Amino acid sequence: MIDANNNGGRRPVAYLNETFLESPDARGLRILSEYLEPLSHFRDERIQDTIVFFGSARITEEGALGQYYRDCRTLARLITEWSNKIEATFRRFVICSGGGPGIMEAANRGAADAGGKTIGLNIGLPFEQQPNPFITPELSFEFHYFFMRKFWFAYLAKALVIFPGGFGTLDELFEILTLAQTHKLESKIVIVLYGSKYWKEVLNFEALVKHGTIDQEDLSLFQYTDDPETALAILQEQLSRHFLTTEKPLPEPVPETPQIAKSRV
Repeated sequence: MIDANNNGGRRPVAYLNETFLESPDARGLRILSEYLEPLSHFRDERIQDTIVFFGSARITEEGALGQYYRDCRTLARLITEWSNKIEATFRRFVICSGGGPGIMEAANRGAADAGGKTIGLNIGLPFEQQPNPFITPELSFEFHYFFMRKFWFAYLAKALVIFPGGFGTLDELFEILTLAQTHKLESKIVIVLYGSKYWKEVLNFEALVKHGTIDQEDLSLFQYTDDPETALAILQEQLSRHFLTTEKPLPEPVPETPQIAKSRV
C-alpha cells in the first residue's frame, strides 16, 4: 500500500517540490513568477496603465511633513475621479504605489476615497514593511526581487509623481530618469516632482548641467509642482495629449495570455 504521507517514497513533481523551488537552482522560476503572477492579476482586473506615486514611508499625516501626505491623498483622489470618467474598455491611469506606509499609503488612500482600484507593489524587507490597508486586495503584491518590483513600476506607468523621500525614492526616480534620458522607454512617462523647495534643496540638477554631466534639455524630462490642483492640470494635459488623443491608437493593454486548461499539462 502507498503511504499517502510520503507518496510511496516517490519524489514530488518539480513544480510541487518546495525544497527545489526554494533552492538556488530555481531562482529563475522565482523571478519568472514575479512577472507572471502580477501579469495575470492585471489582466483579470483589466488594468491598462498606471500613475505611480513615490515618496517616503516615514511621512505621516500628522508629522512635520504631514502636508505632503495630505496633498498626496488629495491628488490621488482627484486623478482617480478624473480617470473614472474616461470611457475605455480597460482601466486607465490607475494609482500605483510601493504598497507601504507614508506617501505610499496616502496615494492608495486617495484612490480608495474616490472608489477606484489601486495597486500596491510591496517588497519583503528585514523590518517587515506591511501592505497598507487601502490597496485593492486583488492588486496587492509582495516582491522578493527589487528589480522585478521596479519592472512593474515602469512597465505600465504613464506618469510618476515623486513626493519627498530618501534613498528608495531617489533610486526609483533616477532609474526612470535614466531610462527616459537614454530612450529605453517604449512610451513617454510624465514625471512630476512634488515639492519644489524640497527637491531643489536636495538635488541640484543645474549643477549637473553646469559641469556638463547632463544636457540642458534633460531638465525637460520632469516638472515641479507644489499643489494638487496644479499637479492634476499637468497630468491631465500631458496624459490627454499623449495617450487620449484620437489621432493615435491607445497603447496596447497588458498582453493577453492564452487560456490554460485547468488540468495540469
